[in-house]
Amino acid sequence: MNINIICPSAGRQLHSMYMYFTMAALLISSISVAYAQGKKVTKANSANQPKSISTGKVVTETLVSNILRNTRTGVDINRTVKIYLPPGYERSEKSYAVVYYFHSINSSAQKVFESGALQTLLDRAFAANVVGEFILVAADYGSATSGIWYENSAVTGRWLDFTVDELVPFIDAHFRTIKNRDSRALTGDFVGGRGALVLSMLYPDVFSVVYAMHPVATGTGPIPMVSKVDWKKIHAAKSFNELSEGFARPYVSIMQAFLPNPDRPPFYCDFMVEMENGEPKLNVANYAKLKDDFLLDQKLKERAGNLRKMRGIGFDWARYDSNYDHVFANQQFTLKLDELGVEHEAEEYRGDPWSTNFTDHGRFYTRALPFFSRYLVVSDSQNTVGSN
Repeated sequence: MNINIICPSAGRQLHSMYMYFTMAALLISSISVAYAQGKKVTKANSANQPKSISTGKVVTETLVSNILRNTRTGVDINRTVKIYLPPGYERSEKSYAVVYYFHSINSSAQKVFESGALQTLLDRAFAANVVGEFILVAADYGSATSGIWYENSAVTGRWLDFTVDELVPFIDAHFRTIKNRDSRALTGDFVGGRGALVLSMLYPDVFSVVYAMHPVATGTGPIPMVSKVDWKKIHAAKSFNELSEGFARPYVSIMQAFLPNPDRPPFYCDFMVEMENGEPKLNVANYAKLKDDFLLDQKLKERAGNLRKMRGIGFDWARYDSNYDHVFANQQFTLKLDELGVEHEAEEYRGDPWSTNFTDHGRFYTRALPFFSRYLVVSDSQNTVGSN
């Protein structure tokens, strides 16, 4: 009789070897499955990766203005114009809609594109089909003072005439544009927002869409304008360099624009507060005239018919502007538009007016561009009326 004897230590070794090979087989199998799945995931992710974004091109032109000659404030008639051409412009022969961008005071056409943020947002938006491709134009509305207020003035220049009678024809002559009011839009921020709105109120046969970002001077606020500056210092000043406090410079530039007096140096304007017996006194007639020409709500009844011709009107404002007058005025402006039956979009948002316009998900990308997508005609085939 044969007796097989297996010692305990040998049994444990065989059991360990069995477990080792079993686990190894399972591990190899798991790796194979994971590898196969990984290949599929990698292919799927690769397919969902965004394609490289085509970039547009910014070109610079100089427009020599005849309209801006012989201003009292010495405006340079050689105006810089920055033009963003969309990615498809050089690859096609098609014509494009045009959006005119108006900058605020203490800015320029150069500064509009300086950081690269605006061009990046446009490139992104076109690649993502947020809006159809268009040309964006930013002309220089700077001056020797703090800037202009988008006015026609005998002292500071006829800037509205410059825009309509020189800038628009210049762009239409030098670039492939759709020469039709349905394919021209207006936008801008702060004082430039005022400019965009005033042009829409005056020239609905030239432009058809407007979106203003935090426009100012849409109306008066709860604090009277006359209470914000030292009028004695303003009247004592002999040049803009001596106007260094608070609202002094913008106030004088406002009065140069809307109370011009070419025969009254050094600022060539009248004032809403004049000096009388060495003391400042409100000039009621001047104050009324300035408000009537400067504040947009003063002309709403007169220009409501023009606004009703617009394809789209939109504006927004920041709740936390340090000058609450701007917030209050925009709140009242939208109510007055409603009372006149003028269709429009208006939105108050949390934040300040300085830091949210041109961020990745800021007001320009999430509000202005989708607004243009809804109302701006970006293709010749969409136009139903004659050119203008």
